[in-house]
Amino acid sequence: MKAGFARLDVTPPFGARISGYFGERIADGIITPLEANAVAFSDGENTAVIISLDIIGICQKEMDIIRKRCAENNGIPYEAVFIACTHTHTGPEVSTGRMFKIDPAYNEYLFSRISDAASIAIADMKEAALEAGRGEAKGISFVRRYRMADGSTKTNPGRSSGVVGPIGTPDEMVQLFKFVRKDAPDIAVINFQVHPDVIGGTKLCSDFPGFVRQTFENAMQTEKNGMGVHCVYFNGAQGDVNHVNINALHRSGLEHSRHMGRSIAAAAMQVYRYTEPINCDKVYFGQKSLFQRTNKGTPEQVAEAKAVFKLHDEDYEGYSKALAAGEKIMPIAQALAYIRGEQMPDIYELYLTCVGIGDLVFAGLPGEPFTVIGRGVKAGSLFKYTVPCCCANGYEGYFPVRSALEEGGYEAISCRYKPGVAESLIETSVELIKEIRG
Repeated sequence: MKAGFARLDVTPPFGARISGYFGERIADGIITPLEANAVAFSDGENTAVIISLDIIGICQKEMDIIRKRCAENNGIPYEAVFIACTHTHTGPEVSTGRMFKIDPAYNEYLFSRISDAASIAIADMKEAALEAGRGEAKGISFVRRYRMADGSTKTNPGRSSGVVGPIGTPDEMVQLFKFVRKDAPDIAVINFQVHPDVIGGTKLCSDFPGFVRQTFENAMQTEKNGMGVHCVYFNGAQGDVNHVNINALHRSGLEHSRHMGRSIAAAAMQVYRYTEPINCDKVYFGQKSLFQRTNKGTPEQVAEAKAVFKLHDEDYEGYSKALAAGEKIMPIAQALAYIRGEQMPDIYELYLTCVGIGDLVFAGLPGEPFTVIGRGVKAGSLFKYTVPCCCANGYEGYFPVRSALEEGGYEAISCRYKPGVAESLIETSVELIKEIRG
């Protein structure tokens, strides 16, 4: 096997619209640069590229443009290009059809940089072996959906006396994959699962994924006789987990993001010397479509949603005051879901993707999957090591489990699909993994 690495800065200029919240934010500074980190690997016959991108998400339509460009520019199949967004909430708006306007000039720059990163990683490929290890990062990820005493379900309820308990448990597993290269820096790929929504504000930042990379690389500077180690972070199934521990004082902001990055990197460093060699003889890749029923509102609900969105868009302060006053007004997340649902076909095509090498596979989910989806894909996989990745090769919204869609909460009211989408994602992902492995 051969493996190569590339890193390119993809930070937009000041004035870019920041994605992640429902109020418009304009970038006026930089805390850390946004990056495209690429790893290429080849078995001599097939070559694939996996790219981690510091963007909240890019819809399938735009991702197709990027993946095809990467494939054509590098002479590899479209299915062999795997791009997963970290889902940082302090990066630019990139996808059309979302809340805020995009910058076509920046998008063209971004798409070119991603393709360039793939090219550089392929050119950097050198003989390599593959090793793997697993650890845990405790107290970093928390389920954000809670059962309340009145039987309702709330997302991020705060330190309320009405909380009964969380609905589910976080996946605290940290996975480390080490490409050990001859006469070149090793490449460390780290996988964990939690929402990168820690910092907020109007400064561009990769959030904790960037601090995972930074911490790990700084600590490993003396490895390989001073050549160090390149680090890439892939975010897992994070749709129902975030950094908020409601049983402790609220922790957020830049320093807590650094803390999370250090903790995840430390868990990977604890197993770095004790990784096991794994098979890396063959490169795999594939894509499978899942056709899912969309959740369309009634004509009355759609009309109300458009009125709410118009109020929000034209008089954000008035909308906020109406909510604070307790007026019966449709949440903007639900309004957006109805508006998007009207624009979507009755049956929507979701792309499920896989790229792997030997006993390792990266399973792409095109949106925000609940923790149970990540666990289900890992459990059903035929590969020894499986890395579920959120926002991979598309961003098509939240994927709540059936029970969550029945219970309610933020993820449920903003979901674009009928109940069963999460369960179908697990089933179809496992089918794809079996197909490419078989």
